[in-house]
This record gives sequence, structure tokens and C-alpha cells, in this order.
Amino acid sequence: MIAMTIAEIARAVHGRLAAGADSSTVIEGLSYTDSREVERGGVFFAKPGEFTDGHLFAPQAAERGAALLVVDHELELQTPQIVVTDVVDALGALARTVIARVREQGRLRIVGITGSNGKTTTKNLLASILGSAGPTVAPRASFNNEVGAPLTMLEVTDATRFLVAEMGASREGDIARLVHMAKPDVGVVLKVGLAHAGEFGSIEATQRAKSEMVTELDADDTAVLNADDPRVAAMASLTRAKVLWFGIDGAADAGGVRATDVRASRAGTRFTLHLPDGTSRAVAFRVLGEHHVANALAAAAAAFALGVGIEEIVAGLESVTRAERWRMEVLGGAGGVTVINDAYNASPDSMAAALKTLAQLREPGGRAIAVLGEMSELGEASGAEHDRIGLLAVRLGLDQVIVVGAGARRMHISTINEGSWDGESAFVETQDEAFDLLKGLVREGDTVLVKSSNSAGLRHLGDRLGELFS
Repeated sequence: MIAMTIAEIARAVHGRLAAGADSSTVIEGLSYTDSREVERGGVFFAKPGEFTDGHLFAPQAAERGAALLVVDHELELQTPQIVVTDVVDALGALARTVIARVREQGRLRIVGITGSNGKTTTKNLLASILGSAGPTVAPRASFNNEVGAPLTMLEVTDATRFLVAEMGASREGDIARLVHMAKPDVGVVLKVGLAHAGEFGSIEATQRAKSEMVTELDADDTAVLNADDPRVAAMASLTRAKVLWFGIDGAADAGGVRATDVRASRAGTRFTLHLPDGTSRAVAFRVLGEHHVANALAAAAAAFALGVGIEEIVAGLESVTRAERWRMEVLGGAGGVTVINDAYNASPDSMAAALKTLAQLREPGGRAIAVLGEMSELGEASGAEHDRIGLLAVRLGLDQVIVVGAGARRMHISTINEGSWDGESAFVETQDEAFDLLKGLVREGDTVLVKSSNSAGLRHLGDRLGELFS
């Protein structure tokens, strides 16, 4: 964070200094909401949580060297405190102030990324590209909500050249709130799908929420839009910004960023990248899954809008070896067994893409085995979407499906009802049961995909399988 006095921070967050706080003390450490991560000189925001209250952990934050506590009531601690009405609002207000101050220097460029799928992968790819062009700040993991996004923004300093802000939403207004903290120079919308449909209520509400990324852009800004997604493409009429298209199909006619000669393999995906200035280069993209090419094109388009050349773009794309921990992560290897752990998030779109990748990567003589858990937050669409994935597994000709957990059981029932399988689908209640089953089932040359929403916890099963066959 940039250096600020406690008095300046108090004004930014509309708070009051607790008794005994020295208003002239300068703070320039990072900000935290997890007391276990606090480093000396940092600011601890005592955020109320769903199951606990951050104020209970303020003493631990103070012991770890926090220089300032932001609280909603004064605590009996010696550490300086600022008392605010709402700690989360205060976090956002401080981020907005810091970004505004740094932008006054004229160097900082901001990219905002949203979409139902692919935000974290695209963020990582863009951070890799921009890192070679100047000091870049990007989120850790999936820091993309009203807490995680401002924590990332507060890492910006006067030396920062690029901020890559991942902006997620679970309801309308969430992205607008983040955009008001750090308005992008380049706003990227990847896809409108059924992820979090249960919270949004409808696909139309999801589309409105994602469009908040581009409605606030100025005429000098750039909206990077997916030409292959009609709901995203429709956002071109909602923005004053210049539109830069990306896509495998639609971007060709629009003169955008596109890919040709796409060839997927177990080593990644090769394609030819085409930019609007007429340049093109072959890319050896090591992130597994043909569906990630669209994310690579989005990152390339955002970088191009910021003036980065094709050589730097390709080098950045080729340096990334995985989307993120637990996202199409390749494990195993012993006995020719490959484990693909993709169990951090799952929507109907990403589940279908992962299954298609599994079918593509099946080795001659080996089998394609899908270990599937629940797709969460789908609301009324949940049953039908789980049915659809079960049918897709059959129609792709997968050799074995193991469905884990009661929340995903409809996928198993759907495979049975399809009628063309005889024992290729199994249902178990727990990860331990699935692990024991797979130990006796998997053989040389098999490819095993583990896919579920984060809440299902199958990423841990994927790790265990990776260790078993490593």
C-alpha cells in the first residue's frame, strides 16, 4: 500500500480514531482480514464473518505486528484503532482512495475481468503477460469479491504499472461496486453462463450483472468482449468504450483477436494467435483444455489494448503451465496414469468443457474415467443441469463415471436412464469410498478427471489420487 498516516486512513474510511491513537503515524503495510496472515506493519480489518467475528481475532493480529486495526467498536488493545460503521465498506473506501491517489501519478492502468467462467485463468495469463511490461499487481487465488478485490487493490503502490482486478458477483450491483473502486481502462467480459444462477435468479439477471463491467467505461477505454457468446456480444450496445472482440469463431469477421489451427493434446493446446494489427504467431499453450484458448485470447486482447506487442503476449501465454491450483491441474504419471484435478469450481459450462477435454485426451488403449461431484449454486436449474451432465458423459463415450455425494446423485441416475451403459456408472456417498473404488479400478494408461464445485471438496480426492499414482 502507499504510505498514509492514520489520520488520512481515518478520513478515507469515514472513521474515528480510538483513544490514544497517534494520527501522525505512517502506515504502508499490506491489509488483511485473516489474522493468521498479518505481517508486521499491516492493517487488520476485523470483518464480521458468516460463522465468526474478526474482532475475536484482533488480539492475534496485534500479536503478529499489525500497526492498525479497523473495527466497528473499540477494543481493549494497545494497537491503534479506527472505528467505523461497517468494516467491509471501510475496506472498499480505503481501496478507492488508494487507487485514486496512485492514478493521479498517471502511470497506473487497470484491467477488470469478469465472467461466469474463466476469470482466474484469464487473470493469471494476463498477469504473466503484463509482468514483463512493468510492475503488475494481480489477485492471489480468486480474490474477486467485495473483500478480496479491495485487498488486491490495496497492494498497489506508486511504482505499480498495471493492476489486474478480477471482479466476481453473486448478485446485481456487485461488479458496479468494484468498478467504482477501481474503474478499468480495459474491461473484459468472458462469458455469461449458469454459474451462481441460484443467487442471480435467472440467466438474464446474470447478463445484467456482468454488463456492469462495461457500462461505466469512458469513450477512451476499451471493452474486451467475447464474440462467440451472444449474451456478451450484446453488451457492445451498452458501453461508450471502444469494443475489441475476441473469439475463435465470431472475432474473425469483427477484426478482433482470434485463434486458428487449434489442436489439443495432453501437453496443452497449440494454436495460431491473430491480432487486429495483422500480426500472427504460433502459440504452444501448456494450460490443459481446449476451452482455455478463449481465456488466452481474452488475455491477449486486454494486453493488446494496453499496447503490448505480440512477442511479449506469446511469451507470457507460453510461460503459464496451469490455470491455477486445482484447475485442470495435471498430476500422477506413474504407470501411465494421468490425474486431472479440476475440482475448485464447476458450472454446467465448465463441467461440459472438462468432460470433452477428458474424451479428447484418452490414450489409445487407456480409459477415460470421470469422478464427478455436485455443481453448487444452480438454484432451480440444478436438477436439469446435473441430468444434462450425466447424459453428456454417456454421449461422449467415457469409459467410467463415478459420482460422489448425494448432491450429485442425479448425474448417476441420468447415466443409467440413458440406457446405453451397463455398469459404467457408480455412485458413492463419500470421498473415501471413491478413493477405495478407484484404487482397484484404475489401470495403466487411464486418464482420470476429478471435477466438482469447491463446496463438494473433491479437490482433496484429486490430490490423493495424484499422490497415489505419482
